[in-house]
Amino acid sequence: MSTAVSVTTPAEFTERWRTPPNFRLASDIAPIGFEFPEAIDVLDAIRQDDEVRFTILGDDDWAIRMDRTAAFRDTPASEIARWPFRLVHFNLSRFYDGLLHGFQEQVMIPWRTFLSSLGFTWHRCAPILFISTAGRSSTYHNDNSHGLVWQVEGTKTFHGYRDPDRVLPAEAAVIGETTAEEPPPHDPADRLSVRMEPGDLLWSHALTPHWVAAESSLAMSVTISHGGLCHQGGYAERELALRRYWDDHPDEAWLRDLRTTRY
Repeated sequence: MSTAVSVTTPAEFTERWRTPPNFRLASDIAPIGFEFPEAIDVLDAIRQDDEVRFTILGDDDWAIRMDRTAAFRDTPASEIARWPFRLVHFNLSRFYDGLLHGFQEQVMIPWRTFLSSLGFTWHRCAPILFISTAGRSSTYHNDNSHGLVWQVEGTKTFHGYRDPDRVLPAEAAVIGETTAEEPPPHDPADRLSVRMEPGDLLWSHALTPHWVAAESSLAMSVTISHGGLCHQGGYAERELALRRYWDDHPDEAWLRDLRTTRY
């Protein structure tokens, strides 16, 4: 397992946020704290929402996967937790008055205040929830936004690269050349894999290719996604490629700002 640099002070964060590779963020400098319900209870509630997205995985016959997809909202959560699946929800504000009461006050406001105090601005700063079962992985993809990845329950390994430019130039990432079920063949020595346990934080740079694999029976994480993040007037180098693309293709600008729906 590769070792990621650990950033332990706000000054280090402002120095390193612009340039890959990914790095760990010490939990004591991130002013966030929230007691989540257990992952099984979050799964039980969030699967009923119209905006939830999930994919049934595994090597079973396609008919079994289709039947499980149809039954995902009605089957007992304890049984679903034994199925191979991945789930994502991009709009957690829908749960701030109930399941995630206090999340805005205990997580989002303190984190935004922390960023503002360091001289950051942004266009979007919002949380995304991920749940998956053991051995299941996200797609191989890149995001148009920087992400603060927060492992909440269970264990996941976040796979990226030591030098993303050698694998995928920013210009290729902008037009979505990464999205696939599996990463392309590569030298394991080039990989930067970070094992994340509950409470761990990781900074994932915009437009860098990655994939995330669950190791525990049920793993839950939240990523705070930052669109248009800027520090004292300066964007990250890879995000500048996105903005150049928008300048050249103004009709596509906001389409390219949407995260891939293939989780």
